[in-house]
Amino acid sequence: VAKKSGVGVLTFSVGFGPKLWTKKVGETEYALSAFPLGGYVKMVGEDPGESFEGMDTKKSFSHQGLLKRTAIVVAGPVFNLLLAVSIFTLISVVVGKLSTEVGSVRPDMPAALAGLEKGDRILAVDGESVSQWEDLSGLIRASGGKALSIRIRRAGQEVEVNVQPEEREGRDEFGEKKKIWFIGITRASSIEKIPPWVALWQGCQETVAYSVLTVKALYRMVTGSLSTDNLGGPILIAQIAGKQAREGMRNFFYFVAILSVNLGVLNLLPIPVLDGGHLLFLLFEWVLGRPLEIKHRERAQQVGVFFLILVMIYAFYNDIARFFEG
Repeated sequence: VAKKSGVGVLTFSVGFGPKLWTKKVGETEYALSAFPLGGYVKMVGEDPGESFEGMDTKKSFSHQGLLKRTAIVVAGPVFNLLLAVSIFTLISVVVGKLSTEVGSVRPDMPAALAGLEKGDRILAVDGESVSQWEDLSGLIRASGGKALSIRIRRAGQEVEVNVQPEEREGRDEFGEKKKIWFIGITRASSIEKIPPWVALWQGCQETVAYSVLTVKALYRMVTGSLSTDNLGGPILIAQIAGKQAREGMRNFFYFVAILSVNLGVLNLLPIPVLDGGHLLFLLFEWVLGRPLEIKHRERAQQVGVFFLILVMIYAFYNDIARFFEG
Protein backbone atom coordinates (compact mmCIF):
# COMPACT_ATOMS: atom_id res chain seq x y z
CA VAL A 1 0.00 0.00 0.00
CA ALA A 2 2.93 2.34 0.76
CA LYS A 3 4.48 1.62 -2.64
CA LYS A 4 1.15 2.11 -4.42
CA SER A 5 0.82 5.44 -2.60
CA GLY A 6 4.23 6.55 -3.89
CA VAL A 7 6.06 6.17 -0.57
CA GLY A 8 9.63 4.85 -0.57
CA VAL A 9 9.95 1.56 1.31
CA LEU A 10 13.40 0.88 2.77
CA THR A 11 12.70 -2.46 4.48
CA PHE A 12 9.93 -5.05 4.31
CA SER A 13 10.51 -7.71 6.96
CA VAL A 14 8.63 -10.87 7.84
CA GLY A 15 9.36 -11.21 11.54
CA PHE A 16 11.28 -9.03 13.99
CA GLY A 17 14.78 -9.00 15.42
CA PRO A 18 18.04 -10.10 13.75
CA LYS A 19 17.75 -10.56 9.98
CA LEU A 20 18.36 -14.15 8.84
CA TRP A 21 18.05 -13.49 5.09
CA THR A 22 17.87 -10.34 2.99
CA LYS A 23 17.51 -9.47 -0.67
CA LYS A 24 17.52 -5.94 -2.06
CA VAL A 25 15.22 -5.15 -4.97
CA GLY A 26 15.45 -1.54 -6.06
CA GLU A 27 15.40 0.67 -2.97
CA THR A 28 13.68 -1.99 -0.83
CA GLU A 29 15.42 -4.59 1.31
CA TYR A 30 13.24 -7.70 1.77
CA ALA A 31 14.08 -9.68 4.91
CA LEU A 32 13.23 -12.75 6.95
CA SER A 33 13.92 -12.04 10.63
CA ALA A 34 14.45 -14.28 13.64
CA PHE A 35 11.14 -13.85 15.48
CA PRO A 36 8.17 -14.66 13.17
CA LEU A 37 5.56 -12.82 15.24
CA GLY A 38 4.30 -10.35 12.67
CA GLY A 39 6.62 -8.09 10.69
CA TYR A 40 7.28 -4.48 9.82
CA VAL A 41 7.72 -1.95 7.02
CA LYS A 42 10.34 0.79 7.28
CA MET A 43 9.33 3.73 5.10
CA VAL A 44 11.08 6.89 3.98
CA GLY A 45 10.14 9.79 6.26
CA GLU A 46 8.04 7.95 8.83
CA ASP A 47 9.41 10.39 11.41
CA PRO A 48 8.75 13.98 10.29
CA GLY A 49 12.04 15.00 11.90
CA GLU A 50 14.29 12.57 10.03
CA SER A 51 16.01 13.37 6.76
CA PHE A 52 17.11 11.14 3.91
CA GLU A 53 19.82 12.72 1.84
CA GLY A 54 19.55 12.20 -1.87
CA MET A 55 15.99 10.90 -1.69
CA ASP A 56 12.95 12.58 -3.19
CA THR A 57 10.79 14.17 -0.49
CA LYS A 58 7.75 13.22 -2.58
CA LYS A 59 8.48 9.63 -1.51
CA SER A 60 8.39 10.55 2.17
CA PHE A 61 5.53 9.12 4.25
CA SER A 62 5.12 12.33 6.23
CA HIS A 63 4.70 14.35 3.01
CA GLN A 64 1.71 12.31 1.81
CA GLY A 65 -1.90 13.41 2.13
CA LEU A 66 -4.00 12.40 5.14
CA LEU A 67 -6.00 9.75 3.24
CA LYS A 68 -2.88 8.05 1.83
CA ARG A 69 -1.21 7.93 5.24
CA THR A 70 -4.40 6.55 6.81
CA ALA A 71 -4.63 3.83 4.14
CA ILE A 72 -0.98 2.85 4.72
CA VAL A 73 -1.35 2.69 8.51
CA VAL A 74 -4.60 0.73 8.46
CA ALA A 75 -3.34 -1.76 5.82
CA GLY A 76 -1.50 -3.95 8.35
CA PRO A 77 -4.43 -4.72 10.67
CA VAL A 78 -6.81 -5.02 7.70
CA PHE A 79 -4.62 -7.69 6.10
CA ASN A 80 -4.38 -9.53 9.43
CA LEU A 81 -8.18 -9.74 9.40
CA LEU A 82 -8.30 -10.66 5.69
CA LEU A 83 -5.86 -13.50 6.36
CA ALA A 84 -8.19 -14.80 9.07
CA VAL A 85 -11.20 -14.56 6.72
CA SER A 86 -9.24 -16.48 4.06
CA ILE A 87 -8.20 -19.27 6.43
CA PHE A 88 -11.68 -19.67 7.97
CA THR A 89 -13.18 -19.76 4.45
CA LEU A 90 -10.65 -22.31 3.17
CA ILE A 91 -11.19 -24.59 6.16
CA SER A 92 -14.97 -24.48 5.63
CA VAL A 93 -14.63 -25.26 1.90
CA VAL A 94 -12.07 -28.07 2.30
CA VAL A 95 -13.22 -29.64 5.56
CA GLY A 96 -16.90 -28.67 5.68
CA LYS A 97 -19.06 -28.14 8.74
CA LEU A 98 -20.66 -30.48 11.26
CA SER A 99 -24.22 -31.28 10.29
CA THR A 100 -27.22 -31.16 12.65
CA GLU A 101 -27.44 -34.95 12.92
CA VAL A 102 -27.91 -36.13 16.51
CA GLY A 103 -25.07 -38.39 17.64
CA SER A 104 -26.52 -39.40 20.99
CA VAL A 105 -29.34 -38.47 23.38
CA ARG A 106 -28.70 -38.36 27.11
CA PRO A 107 -31.34 -40.21 29.11
CA ASP A 108 -33.66 -38.24 31.39
CA MET A 109 -32.76 -34.98 29.66
CA PRO A 110 -35.28 -32.75 27.79
CA ALA A 111 -34.43 -34.13 24.33
CA ALA A 112 -34.98 -37.73 25.45
CA LEU A 113 -38.22 -36.82 27.20
CA ALA A 114 -39.43 -35.10 24.00
CA GLY A 115 -38.67 -38.22 21.92
CA LEU A 116 -35.53 -37.21 20.06
CA GLU A 117 -33.41 -40.15 18.94
CA LYS A 118 -29.90 -40.86 17.69
CA GLY A 119 -29.69 -40.28 13.92
CA ASP A 120 -32.41 -37.59 13.83
CA ARG A 121 -31.53 -34.65 11.58
CA ILE A 122 -32.65 -31.32 13.09
CA LEU A 123 -34.00 -29.02 10.36
CA ALA A 124 -35.33 -25.99 12.25
CA VAL A 125 -35.71 -24.46 15.72
CA ASP A 126 -38.80 -22.29 16.27
CA GLY A 127 -39.19 -21.95 12.51
CA GLU A 128 -35.56 -20.90 11.94
CA SER A 129 -33.76 -23.29 9.57
CA VAL A 130 -30.47 -24.78 10.74
CA SER A 131 -27.97 -26.76 8.69
CA GLN A 132 -24.89 -26.63 10.93
CA TRP A 133 -24.35 -27.76 14.49
CA GLU A 134 -22.90 -24.41 15.60
CA ASP A 135 -26.10 -22.61 14.59
CA LEU A 136 -28.25 -25.21 16.36
CA SER A 137 -26.17 -25.03 19.54
CA GLY A 138 -26.32 -21.22 19.51
CA LEU A 139 -30.11 -21.17 19.24
CA ILE A 140 -30.54 -23.62 22.12
CA ARG A 141 -28.11 -21.73 24.39
CA ALA A 142 -29.81 -18.43 23.58
CA SER A 143 -33.32 -19.79 24.23
CA GLY A 144 -33.52 -18.27 27.70
CA GLY A 145 -35.33 -21.38 28.90
CA LYS A 146 -38.46 -21.05 26.77
CA ALA A 147 -39.89 -24.19 25.13
CA LEU A 148 -38.53 -24.81 21.63
CA SER A 149 -40.40 -26.21 18.67
CA ILE A 150 -37.88 -28.43 16.87
CA ARG A 151 -38.50 -29.89 13.41
CA ILE A 152 -36.59 -33.09 12.65
CA ARG A 153 -36.24 -35.56 9.81
CA ARG A 154 -36.42 -39.23 10.80
CA ALA A 155 -36.54 -42.12 8.33
CA GLY A 156 -37.54 -39.77 5.53
CA GLN A 157 -40.39 -38.21 7.52
CA GLU A 158 -40.48 -34.73 9.07
CA VAL A 159 -41.66 -34.55 12.68
CA GLU A 160 -42.21 -31.58 15.02
CA VAL A 161 -41.38 -31.97 18.73
CA ASN A 162 -41.51 -29.54 21.66
CA VAL A 163 -38.44 -29.47 23.92
CA GLN A 164 -38.11 -27.60 27.21
CA PRO A 165 -34.40 -26.67 27.69
CA GLU A 166 -32.85 -27.28 31.08
CA GLU A 167 -30.41 -24.94 32.80
CA ARG A 168 -27.13 -26.51 33.83
CA GLU A 169 -23.63 -25.34 34.69
CA GLY A 170 -21.36 -24.94 31.68
CA ARG A 171 -18.51 -22.76 30.52
CA ASP A 172 -18.55 -19.44 28.68
CA GLU A 173 -16.14 -18.41 25.90
CA PHE A 174 -13.50 -17.53 28.52
CA GLY A 175 -13.74 -20.92 30.23
CA GLU A 176 -15.49 -19.51 33.29
CA LYS A 177 -18.44 -21.25 34.94
CA LYS A 178 -21.81 -20.07 33.70
CA LYS A 179 -25.41 -21.26 33.64
CA ILE A 180 -26.23 -22.47 30.12
CA TRP A 181 -29.36 -23.97 28.56
CA PHE A 182 -29.08 -27.59 27.35
CA ILE A 183 -31.45 -30.17 25.88
CA GLY A 184 -29.12 -33.16 26.22
CA ILE A 185 -27.92 -34.10 22.74
CA THR A 186 -24.44 -34.53 21.27
CA ARG A 187 -23.40 -34.09 17.67
CA ALA A 188 -22.71 -36.86 15.20
CA SER A 189 -19.46 -36.88 13.23
CA SER A 190 -21.14 -36.35 9.87
CA ILE A 191 -19.68 -33.47 7.84
CA GLU A 192 -21.44 -31.48 5.15
CA LYS A 193 -19.71 -29.60 2.36
CA ILE A 194 -20.76 -25.99 1.94
CA PRO A 195 -20.57 -23.74 -1.16
CA PRO A 196 -17.62 -21.31 -1.36
CA TRP A 197 -19.84 -18.21 -1.17
CA VAL A 198 -21.48 -19.50 2.01
CA ALA A 199 -18.03 -20.36 3.39
CA LEU A 200 -16.81 -16.82 2.62
CA TRP A 201 -19.76 -15.28 4.46
CA GLN A 202 -19.16 -17.57 7.43
CA GLY A 203 -15.44 -16.73 7.34
CA CYS A 204 -16.36 -13.06 7.67
CA GLN A 205 -18.77 -13.85 10.52
CA GLU A 206 -16.15 -15.91 12.40
CA THR A 207 -13.58 -13.13 12.00
CA VAL A 208 -16.04 -10.57 13.39
CA ALA A 209 -16.99 -12.93 16.25
CA TYR A 210 -13.35 -13.49 17.28
CA SER A 211 -12.63 -9.75 16.95
CA VAL A 212 -15.51 -9.00 19.35
CA LEU A 213 -14.28 -11.75 21.67
CA THR A 214 -10.78 -10.23 21.71
CA VAL A 215 -12.17 -6.79 22.59
CA LYS A 216 -14.38 -8.30 25.32
CA ALA A 217 -11.39 -10.16 26.78
CA LEU A 218 -9.29 -6.98 26.83
CA TYR A 219 -12.13 -5.02 28.44
CA ARG A 220 -12.62 -7.69 31.10
CA MET A 221 -8.88 -7.74 31.86
CA VAL A 222 -8.83 -3.96 32.24
CA THR A 223 -11.89 -3.97 34.51
CA GLY A 224 -10.55 -6.91 36.51
CA SER A 225 -13.36 -9.38 35.77
CA LEU A 226 -10.93 -11.60 33.81
CA SER A 227 -7.54 -12.51 35.23
CA THR A 228 -4.50 -11.07 33.46
CA ASP A 229 -2.93 -14.51 34.01
CA ASN A 230 -4.57 -15.31 30.66
CA LEU A 231 -2.00 -13.10 28.92
CA GLY A 232 0.61 -15.08 27.04
CA GLY A 233 3.73 -14.43 25.01
CA PRO A 234 5.83 -16.27 22.40
CA ILE A 235 6.33 -19.36 24.58
CA LEU A 236 2.58 -19.88 25.02
CA ILE A 237 1.99 -19.25 21.31
CA ALA A 238 4.62 -21.84 20.40
CA GLN A 239 3.17 -24.37 22.87
CA ILE A 240 -0.39 -23.94 21.57
CA ALA A 241 0.75 -24.01 17.92
CA GLY A 242 2.63 -27.25 18.55
CA LYS A 243 -0.35 -28.81 20.34
CA GLN A 244 -2.73 -27.82 17.53
CA ALA A 245 -0.33 -29.12 14.87
CA ARG A 246 -0.20 -32.51 16.62
CA GLU A 247 -4.02 -32.61 16.60
CA GLY A 248 -4.17 -31.95 12.85
CA MET A 249 -3.53 -29.24 10.29
CA ARG A 250 -7.14 -28.02 10.52
CA ASN A 251 -6.65 -27.18 14.19
CA PHE A 252 -3.28 -25.58 13.49
CA PHE A 253 -4.58 -23.29 10.73
CA TYR A 254 -7.64 -22.45 12.83
CA PHE A 255 -5.27 -21.33 15.58
CA VAL A 256 -3.26 -19.25 13.06
CA ALA A 257 -6.51 -17.54 11.98
CA ILE A 258 -7.48 -16.72 15.58
CA LEU A 259 -3.95 -15.44 16.27
CA SER A 260 -4.18 -13.25 13.16
CA VAL A 261 -7.48 -11.78 14.41
CA ASN A 262 -5.85 -11.04 17.77
CA LEU A 263 -2.90 -9.31 16.08
CA GLY A 264 -5.22 -7.25 13.89
CA VAL A 265 -7.41 -6.10 16.77
CA LEU A 266 -4.51 -5.43 19.17
CA ASN A 267 -2.72 -3.41 16.49
CA LEU A 268 -5.76 -1.13 16.25
CA LEU A 269 -5.63 -0.21 19.95
CA PRO A 270 -5.03 3.56 20.35
CA ILE A 271 -1.56 3.06 21.87
CA PRO A 272 1.31 5.11 20.41
CA VAL A 273 3.77 2.99 18.34
CA LEU A 274 0.91 0.64 17.37
CA ASP A 275 -1.06 1.28 14.17
CA GLY A 276 -4.02 2.37 16.30
CA GLY A 277 -1.81 5.03 17.88
CA HIS A 278 -0.79 6.31 14.44
CA LEU A 279 -4.46 6.44 13.48
CA LEU A 280 -5.15 8.45 16.64
CA PHE A 281 -2.46 10.97 15.62
CA LEU A 282 -4.02 11.18 12.15
CA LEU A 283 -7.44 11.76 13.74
CA PHE A 284 -6.02 14.65 15.76
CA GLU A 285 -4.47 16.03 12.58
CA TRP A 286 -7.83 15.84 10.82
CA VAL A 287 -9.60 17.60 13.71
CA LEU A 288 -6.91 20.27 14.26
CA GLY A 289 -6.13 20.79 10.58
CA ARG A 290 -2.40 20.30 11.24
CA PRO A 291 -0.10 17.53 12.51
CA LEU A 292 0.65 17.26 16.23
CA GLU A 293 3.94 18.79 17.27
CA ILE A 294 6.86 16.37 17.04
CA LYS A 295 7.69 16.71 20.77
CA HIS A 296 4.14 15.67 21.76
CA ARG A 297 4.27 12.65 19.43
CA GLU A 298 7.67 11.61 20.74
CA ARG A 299 6.52 11.78 24.36
CA ALA A 300 3.37 9.79 23.54
CA GLN A 301 5.45 7.16 21.74
CA GLN A 302 7.83 6.88 24.68
CA VAL A 303 4.85 6.20 26.96
CA GLY A 304 3.51 3.68 24.44
CA VAL A 305 6.85 1.84 24.22
CA PHE A 306 7.14 1.76 28.03
CA PHE A 307 3.59 0.35 28.33
CA LEU A 308 4.20 -2.34 25.68
CA ILE A 309 7.48 -3.36 27.34
CA LEU A 310 5.64 -3.80 30.65
CA VAL A 311 2.95 -5.92 28.95
CA MET A 312 5.62 -8.05 27.21
CA ILE A 313 7.52 -8.59 30.47
CA TYR A 314 4.31 -9.66 32.20
CA ALA A 315 3.41 -11.99 29.31
CA PHE A 316 6.88 -13.59 29.46
CA TYR A 317 6.51 -13.95 33.22
CA ASN A 318 3.16 -15.74 32.73
CA ASP A 319 4.73 -18.00 30.09
CA ILE A 320 7.59 -19.00 32.36
CA ALA A 321 5.31 -19.48 35.38
CA ARG A 322 2.99 -21.73 33.30
CA PHE A 323 5.98 -23.70 32.04
CA PHE A 324 7.28 -24.49 35.53
CA GLU A 325 3.77 -25.19 36.83
CA GLY A 326 3.36 -27.73 34.03
